[in-house]
Amino acid sequence: MIKTQNITKKFGRQDVLKGIDIQVNQGEIVSILGPSGSGKTTLLRCLNYLERPDEGHISIGDVAIDAKKASKKDITLLRKKSAMVFQSYHLFQHKTAVQNIMEGLIVVQKKKLKEAKEIALDLLKKVGLLEKADAYPSQLSGGQQQRVGIARALALNPEVILFDEPTSALDPELVGEVLDVIAKIAKEGKTMIIVTHEMNFARDISDKIIFMDQGFIIEEGTPKEIFLNPKEARTQQFLNRMTPELSYII
Repeated sequence: MIKTQNITKKFGRQDVLKGIDIQVNQGEIVSILGPSGSGKTTLLRCLNYLERPDEGHISIGDVAIDAKKASKKDITLLRKKSAMVFQSYHLFQHKTAVQNIMEGLIVVQKKKLKEAKEIALDLLKKVGLLEKADAYPSQLSGGQQQRVGIARALALNPEVILFDEPTSALDPELVGEVLDVIAKIAKEGKTMIIVTHEMNFARDISDKIIFMDQGFIIEEGTPKEIFLNPKEARTQQFLNRMTPELSYII
């Protein structure tokens, strides 16, 4: 389970997160929606301490930390609980697809080279890229690079996978192949938090939707509750703009 209490974050004088409380149960898929600048990505980065919250509490599984008191050891333990898939892939350009996946297994988990390669190849097969094992990122399409990024995250067998707008950097025709892989993983019961602008995908895959704006959680609920019967006018306004084909009942 993932739980945050009163997570706040400032950049200079700008309040980006203003007391965020969330709870994600084991095996749940939660999508975070909202306009650009609402704090979605910052929240995701705070969960694994790529950004350090100014205050608040975060727990993932049996690791719980207080932002004001967190030691390097605490942060390392928390980071081991999750893996992140970035919108811009973040692959090592000088390493092949299989080497990118092996890196964390060898460096972080101290696995032997042979075992790491076996795991990496199995995961490349899972995401439909076994034939690209020896290709470098520059030889892969954006969708293929993102699938390697997903395989790299899976390799660490984290308790939760964090997806930061995984399709935003892709050409429209490549979005589907990445969403298909995420949907496949979802069926395996992996806990996932997904920041996305893909409304139909979020509606179809999620157990819960969180809508954020201006550093606050405005509303949360099931996809049916959020997409068909939002309680807040700001949620309705956002969804009317993003999914004008749907009608809403307030």
